[in-house]
Amino acid sequence: MHNFQKYLISCFAACALFCGSRSFAQQLPPVQPDPPKNWYALDLQKDGYFGMSLAQAYEFLKGKESKPVVVAIIDSGVDTLQQDLQGILWVNPKKTGRGDVHGWNYLGGPGRKCDFNETEEEVRQYFKLKDKYAHLSKATAPDKKEYDFWLNVKTQYDSTLSKARTELEQLSPIFNALVQTSGLVRAQLGLKNSQTFTRTDVEHMETKNDTMAQVKDLWLVAFSQDVSTSTNVKVIKEMNEYITKLNNDISPDLEARKRTVGDNPDILNDKPYGNNILKWEDASHGTEVAGLVGAKRDNNYGIDGVADNVKLMILKAVPVGDEYDKDEANAIRYAVDNGAKVINMSFGKKISPHKAWVDAAFKYAAAHDVLLVQASGNENQDMDERPEYPNDTFEDGSAADADNVINVGASGMKADTNLATDFSNFGKKNVDVFAPGVKITSIDMDAETITDDGTSFSAPIVSGIAALIREYYPQLSAKQVKQAILQSATPLTGTKVYKPGTQQIVDFTSLSKTGGIVNAYKALQIASEMK
Repeated sequence: MHNFQKYLISCFAACALFCGSRSFAQQLPPVQPDPPKNWYALDLQKDGYFGMSLAQAYEFLKGKESKPVVVAIIDSGVDTLQQDLQGILWVNPKKTGRGDVHGWNYLGGPGRKCDFNETEEEVRQYFKLKDKYAHLSKATAPDKKEYDFWLNVKTQYDSTLSKARTELEQLSPIFNALVQTSGLVRAQLGLKNSQTFTRTDVEHMETKNDTMAQVKDLWLVAFSQDVSTSTNVKVIKEMNEYITKLNNDISPDLEARKRTVGDNPDILNDKPYGNNILKWEDASHGTEVAGLVGAKRDNNYGIDGVADNVKLMILKAVPVGDEYDKDEANAIRYAVDNGAKVINMSFGKKISPHKAWVDAAFKYAAAHDVLLVQASGNENQDMDERPEYPNDTFEDGSAADADNVINVGASGMKADTNLATDFSNFGKKNVDVFAPGVKITSIDMDAETITDDGTSFSAPIVSGIAALIREYYPQLSAKQVKQAILQSATPLTGTKVYKPGTQQIVDFTSLSKTGGIVNAYKALQIASEMK
């Protein structure tokens, strides 16, 4: 769920620039100073950043005892050797014989393989149902409910395919230009081929001809949405991943799951599947998420996670592309059965062919007093009008707002018109609360740190706060923990912001149920007074 929209637009503009339009040089995005690496933990009154007041929360907890809490990270996997996670990872006390020491990989298969490059759910469903329904009408369709589902699938597929083709046409020349010019920049900076360069390096790079001036401008635009320490390798890697995803939407490998994992994703309990390998080349996202929840605190390394006494259970179920309902449901049940009290879910999609399976898993978590924390998504859309999946509006009508589910939007750094990030989904009914989600620094694979935008990183901040409450107030139920978190978000009545994705000014309170931003200190205060 990386936010790629602003980056996409700015890079497309850069393409015209690189192709010879020097006038664009005057329109380069203004350089924004880097925020403090931990701005999301800071306090608005004391520090001037709209963070979660984490130092005040720990001051409030001083002298109190905590109990360890297991937090499940359902994501793209994790680098389990990351130094900042040592001693933090959950260790399975059960001797299952299949090697699930720290969790399980639901995208894994025999022979140490993994189906981590997938397509969107609407693409999979389109090709599954096309031959059956493409030439039928509602009147002639034998299964009216499935036909309605097919119509939704086709609408989403047509939109996804059109968007993928357009963006691929825009991005491919930019990607090629960045790859081809990175060597020129390194040479100009006197770097070896193995060395990386940053935005700061490019800003200070001298140019002696028009070609190098254009190269410099191209890279400044490519870096424009990032912090000054972001490297050329990160830019190219993220763009390559996105292009791979677009290609998978246009030309999907529909046999990859069967060939790699070997199960049937349309049968929930057909047989055991997966493997125990949790780190693959796409595990950066999950590593970031895990670090925000509980990276080791006060060790002068990496970052300080939100919670100080957690064990992180790693469940890989999210590929580059859309996750499968089967994997979501099984991962949630695994987490519940193995003692997780909070489950972070930084993923989502537009189509859910087996929603009943996931609904049942949500209810299973509720029955076992487990809190689910979801990222709302990065499409700047109203989730009251266009829902994403999974969600807690159950198919059987039994709930439209589960007591154990928190849906999180992404907020910005300052109490200004950009307080609601331009990419975040929103919804007065279906988004519960906002949390910091722009320029969020966490740990990455291979001893690195990384700074990213997205509701994917707002959700683990809330999961970390939930874990803190469950550590220090273990008698409270998941429902009470949700209540404390939502009540901590004071409604920001009168705070005027841009509605995500538009220039329309709205009241911040119109964008979520609480109308506010989560606060760890207030949440703990509220929790301490609950019976």
